This record gives sequence, C-alpha cells and structure tokens, in this order.
Amino acid sequence: MSTVPTSPTSNKIDRGTNPLLETHLSTARSLSIRQTRLGWFQECLGCEAKQEFKFFKEGDGPNEFAHAVEDSGFCIRCCCSPCHPFNMTVAEMGTNAELLSMDRPCACCVCACKCCCYQSMYVKSAGQKIGSIKEQCFCCVPRFMAYDSDGKKMYKIHSPTCCCGMCINCCAEGNPCGKGCCKASFRIYPASQAKTDGDAPYLGVILKKPKSFATELFTGANAFDLTFPADASSKQKALLVGSAIFFNVNFFERQQ
Repeated sequence: MSTVPTSPTSNKIDRGTNPLLETHLSTARSLSIRQTRLGWFQECLGCEAKQEFKFFKEGDGPNEFAHAVEDSGFCIRCCCSPCHPFNMTVAEMGTNAELLSMDRPCACCVCACKCCCYQSMYVKSAGQKIGSIKEQCFCCVPRFMAYDSDGKKMYKIHSPTCCCGMCINCCAEGNPCGKGCCKASFRIYPASQAKTDGDAPYLGVILKKPKSFATELFTGANAFDLTFPADASSKQKALLVGSAIFFNVNFFERQQ
C-alpha cells in the first residue's frame, strides 16, 4: 500500500468515546465483515433478506467480536432496494452491548453521474454522533466524503481509477477474477489530498472479497476486508466500518 502523511487526527482516546469501541477497535489494524448464514438462506428462498453481518478481528483462529442485523420493513426492502432506508446496530458478541449504530435514510440510487439527491449514512455510538459518510457530485466514478461529528471533512473514499479518473480500475487490487468475480475496492485518502486518482498514495482500503463459485451460484453473500489508516482513532475506524456497510447496500445488494 502506498503511504501518505498521517490522517487528520492522532490515535488518542477521544473524550466521550464508547469504551467498547476502544476495547475492540483502538489497536485493530484491520478487520473482516461477513454476511451471516441466515441472510444467505433467506436469499436462496427468493426473499429480500435483511442485511446481517458478523465482524472479525485479524489474527489466527476465530476472532468474532460483533454482529449486526438490519432493522427495516419487508415491504420497503422489496420495493425500494437498494435505496431503502434502514437502521443497523453493531452489538458485541455475548453481551449484545451496542458498539455503534448506523442510520441510512432513503435517497436516489447511485448512477453513472450525479449532482443531487446524494446517498448518506450517519454513524453513532452510545447515543453520540461519530460522523457521516456522504456521496459527492461525480461523473462516472462514485465518490464519497467521510465527516466527523462536527461536520469536518476527514476522508475521501472512492474506487481506484484510471483514464484520468474517468473509469474504475478493475485490476488495481491484482488478479480481478481469481475466484469467479472481480475484486472491488474503495481506497481511503486524506480529505486534504488534492490528487486521488490513478496511482495516488492512500491511507487504507475497503475491499470486497471475491466469492467462491458455490457462493456466487447459490447465494448473494458478500464479504469485506478493511485496512484502517495507521493512526485512525476508534471513532474514525467505526465510521469506516459503517462505510463498508454503506457501500454494500449501494453497490452490491442490487446484484443479488
């Protein structure tokens, strides 16, 4: 991964941060998000399933530390997917204590070009706003901005690009079709960085993992690996976790 100057804030404990976020995210350099088996089963039956995920820390052996289930109505999922509104709470395994919650209001779907009706998601923890992720005006390649709780710009996020930023570079993460489908990534850049297209250096990445043949054939289950910016705080990491869920419903649920 290319390196750039450190991100906007240092990795210090923020006043008012949910202690569970510090416990699980303060030292995490990366984590994985996997769709649960119940979601797969519902999709195999032809239902528009709720999003359900499990969260794993890096390391050897099972390191599941949290799970999440979407809160939304069946009709709204069937009629308005993938632009349907929903709430989702990420809860600690074993205790069901809240780590963070996500609120995604209804908005127009992502398309080739957009200058209004932007998608957004708001992330909270312990009742306090952590920040938001919002779609930006773009042409051809969707672009997003992550904001902190005060509305200050933190990160630019978009897929790796080529052709002067007009096309998504499908081969940026290596062999694009090694396991039956293309890898899809969203790179994380400092908000202050002017050049983010092509081979511009970046801080971290949200990577949608390729599916096996059986998963692609029988289910719509998605999986993501997150690599955080080196000095991101727990709140910033929580916001990027929310961003992965946000990208899943925007770009990949419609394919199921």
